[in-house]
Amino acid sequence: MAVKIRLRREGRKKTPMYRIVVADSRAPRDGRFIEILGQYQPRFAEGALRLETERVHYWLSVGAQPTDTVRSLLRKAGILKARHEARLAAKLGAAAVPLADASAE
Repeated sequence: MAVKIRLRREGRKKTPMYRIVVADSRAPRDGRFIEILGQYQPRFAEGALRLETERVHYWLSVGAQPTDTVRSLLRKAGILKARHEARLAAKLGAAAVPLADASAE
Protein backbone atom coordinates (compact mmCIF):
# COMPACT_ATOMS: atom_id res chain seq x y z
CA MET A 1 0.00 0.00 0.00
CA ALA A 2 1.50 3.32 -1.09
CA VAL A 3 0.87 6.10 1.40
CA LYS A 4 0.78 9.75 0.28
CA ILE A 5 0.68 13.03 2.13
CA ARG A 6 -1.73 15.14 0.12
CA LEU A 7 -4.37 17.86 0.16
CA ARG A 8 -8.06 17.23 0.78
CA ARG A 9 -10.34 20.06 -0.34
CA GLU A 10 -12.93 21.44 2.02
CA GLY A 11 -14.70 24.75 2.38
CA ARG A 12 -17.37 26.55 0.42
CA LYS A 13 -17.51 27.42 -3.22
CA LYS A 14 -14.79 29.97 -4.12
CA THR A 15 -13.43 29.76 -0.55
CA PRO A 16 -11.11 26.77 -0.50
CA MET A 17 -9.64 25.28 2.63
CA TYR A 18 -7.43 22.24 2.38
CA ARG A 19 -6.60 19.66 5.00
CA ILE A 20 -3.20 18.02 4.75
CA VAL A 21 -3.87 14.32 5.21
CA VAL A 22 -2.13 10.99 5.01
CA ALA A 23 -4.05 8.69 2.68
CA ASP A 24 -3.71 5.58 0.59
CA SER A 25 -2.75 6.61 -2.94
CA ARG A 26 -5.70 4.67 -4.37
CA ALA A 27 -8.30 6.55 -2.30
CA PRO A 28 -10.21 9.46 -3.90
CA ARG A 29 -9.08 13.03 -3.22
CA ASP A 30 -11.84 13.85 -0.75
CA GLY A 31 -12.40 10.28 0.35
CA ARG A 32 -10.94 8.03 2.97
CA PHE A 33 -7.78 9.08 4.83
CA ILE A 34 -5.60 7.80 7.67
CA GLU A 35 -4.70 10.93 9.63
CA ILE A 36 -5.04 14.72 9.46
CA LEU A 37 -1.66 16.48 9.72
CA GLY A 38 -2.73 20.10 9.36
CA GLN A 39 -4.57 22.58 7.22
CA TYR A 40 -3.84 25.16 4.55
CA GLN A 41 -6.01 28.18 3.78
CA PRO A 42 -4.63 29.90 0.67
CA ARG A 43 -6.99 32.91 0.99
CA PHE A 44 -5.39 34.07 4.27
CA ALA A 45 -2.04 35.84 4.39
CA GLU A 46 -1.13 35.04 8.00
CA GLY A 47 -1.73 31.67 9.58
CA ALA A 48 -2.48 30.10 6.23
CA LEU A 49 -0.52 26.95 7.06
CA ARG A 50 -0.82 24.98 10.29
CA LEU A 51 0.95 21.66 10.73
CA GLU A 52 1.62 19.06 13.38
CA THR A 53 5.36 18.85 12.75
CA GLU A 54 6.02 15.77 14.90
CA ARG A 55 3.44 13.75 12.99
CA VAL A 56 4.75 15.02 9.64
CA HIS A 57 8.26 13.89 10.61
CA TYR A 58 6.90 10.51 11.68
CA TRP A 59 5.06 9.89 8.41
CA LEU A 60 8.03 11.01 6.34
CA SER A 61 10.29 8.67 8.34
CA VAL A 62 8.07 5.64 7.68
CA GLY A 63 8.03 6.30 3.94
CA ALA A 64 4.99 8.42 3.12
CA GLN A 65 5.55 10.40 -0.07
CA PRO A 66 4.28 14.00 -0.22
CA THR A 67 2.68 15.24 -3.42
CA ASP A 68 4.33 18.13 -5.26
CA THR A 69 2.04 20.75 -3.72
CA VAL A 70 2.45 19.39 -0.20
CA ARG A 71 6.21 19.20 -0.71
CA SER A 72 6.28 22.92 -1.56
CA LEU A 73 4.18 23.70 1.54
CA LEU A 74 6.53 21.65 3.73
CA ARG A 75 9.47 23.49 2.18
CA LYS A 76 7.88 26.86 2.97
CA ALA A 77 7.25 25.75 6.57
CA GLY A 78 10.92 24.72 6.92
CA ILE A 79 10.19 21.10 7.73
CA LEU A 80 12.12 19.59 4.83
CA LYS A 81 15.18 21.74 5.55
CA ALA A 82 15.20 20.78 9.24
CA ARG A 83 14.80 17.11 8.30
CA HIS A 84 17.67 17.34 5.81
CA GLU A 85 19.97 19.07 8.31
CA ALA A 86 19.20 16.51 11.02
CA ARG A 87 19.94 13.61 8.66
CA LEU A 88 23.14 15.29 7.45
CA ALA A 89 24.31 15.96 11.01
CA ALA A 90 23.74 12.32 11.96
CA LYS A 91 25.67 11.15 8.90
CA LEU A 92 28.60 13.52 9.52
CA GLY A 93 28.61 12.72 13.24
CA ALA A 94 28.92 9.01 12.52
CA ALA A 95 31.87 9.58 10.15
CA ALA A 96 33.72 11.99 12.44
CA VAL A 97 36.86 10.86 14.24
CA PRO A 98 36.86 11.60 18.00
CA LEU A 99 39.50 14.08 19.17
CA ALA A 100 41.13 11.59 21.56
CA ASP A 101 41.82 9.18 18.69
CA ALA A 102 43.05 11.93 16.37
CA SER A 103 45.66 13.21 18.86
CA ALA A 104 46.99 9.67 19.54
CA GLU A 105 47.88 9.15 15.88
